[in-house]
Amino acid sequence: MLYILIPTFNEEQNVPKLAATLNELVGGSDYQIIIVDDCSSDDTLNALRSALPSSNLAFIKKEVNKGPGDSFLLGFEEILKKSESDNDTVLTFEADNTVSVDDLKLLVKIATLDFQLVLASPYAQGGGFQNTNFLRKILSFAANLLMRFLFDIKVLTLSSFVRAYRVGLLRKIKAKYPVMIESPGFFSMAEITLKAVKCEARIIEVPVVVQSKERIGKSKMRIIKTSIEYIRMLLKIRL
Repeated sequence: MLYILIPTFNEEQNVPKLAATLNELVGGSDYQIIIVDDCSSDDTLNALRSALPSSNLAFIKKEVNKGPGDSFLLGFEEILKKSESDNDTVLTFEADNTVSVDDLKLLVKIATLDFQLVLASPYAQGGGFQNTNFLRKILSFAANLLMRFLFDIKVLTLSSFVRAYRVGLLRKIKAKYPVMIESPGFFSMAEITLKAVKCEARIIEVPVVVQSKERIGKSKMRIIKTSIEYIRMLLKIRL
C-alpha cells in the first residue's frame, strides 16, 4: 500500500497541478491520499474533492492552525492505524508543486528497496534549487550544516518535506519516543529525521531540484519565525 500524506494551507491555486501530479503518481497503485488541512481560509479542500477520486481520498481538517509538524503527526498517527504492513510506503511532500512527479516516482520506487527512509535532497550531487530566494537557500544550508555538526550525522538534508518512509520505521520511532514529533512547525522534519537516525534506520538520499517557480503564491515558511523555532528546538531536543 502507498500512503500519500500532504499538509495543506491555502493551496487552492496549486490544486489543479497537484491533482494532475497525484493522478499520474498513483496510476496502477494500491493507494490512499491523506490531506491534513491546517485551517485553510480559501477553497483548498473543495478544490481537492472535485479534482481527486473520493474513494482514495481522506481529509483531516484541523480546528486550530498549529503548523506542518502538527499536521504530519496527525497524518502519521492515522496511517499507523490504517496500515496492515510494516512494508507499506508513506510518501510526503508539499502541495506547492516544487518537486516534479518524476522525482516523486523515483522516491517511491527506491522505497521498495531495502531502505526505511528515502530523502529528497537538493544538496546531494545532481540536486539544487531553481528560482529560490538566496537568503532562504543560505539559511537552509546553514541549518542543515549546524544539525549535522551538532548530532554528528552524515545526512545532507534533514529538513525537506519530500521523502518516503517505510511504515515499520514510523512504528519503531513511535515505540522509542513518547511523541513522534514534538515540533509543530518546520523543524518537525529535522526532528523526525534525527529520530530515524537514532533508530538506526537505513537511509538514502536522492538528488532533486527544488523548482520554486512552479509554486503559485508565496511559501508558507516565515524565515524569522522558523529560525527562532530551530534555535528553540535545538536547545530543547533530547535524542
